[in-house]
Amino acid sequence: MVNLIGTYECKADAKGRLMVPSALKKQLAPMLQDGFVLKRSVFQPCLELYPMQEWNVLMQKINGLNRFKKKNNDFIRRFTAGVKMVEVDSNGRLLIPKDLVGFAGINKEIVLSSAVNIIEIWDKDKYENTIDETSDDFAELAEEVMGNDDLDAIS
Repeated sequence: MVNLIGTYECKADAKGRLMVPSALKKQLAPMLQDGFVLKRSVFQPCLELYPMQEWNVLMQKINGLNRFKKKNNDFIRRFTAGVKMVEVDSNGRLLIPKDLVGFAGINKEIVLSSAVNIIEIWDKDKYENTIDETSDDFAELAEEVMGNDDLDAIS
């Protein structure tokens, strides 16, 4: 299991390429050779960058779904819509495909935010707005999610 740390600001060029910040690249170094999967987020207007190892773990769960149940089949189709395999090139850049740039509304300013085992890729303004919107409810959310006396139930 990967545990990524940090929030980084960077810029995208006209082709949708971003330079992966060196502190993040160091954390991703063991995974660079295997590549990554980039997909639309389910809950937010951002992208999710999965190291291939983490994507494969997720796909094992999804492969366990019964595809003869319509809701499972619909979920799989929507979950994997727009999924792309991507790599960090020899110059340390990551190319975000145009359709995913459009989905996330990414302009020039980008935020790369670690989310435990994946990296969220946000348009900077959308990221700041989302953080601001959820700040009032965060104490309540933290108590509900993490305030459980039996933390073993989470795993």
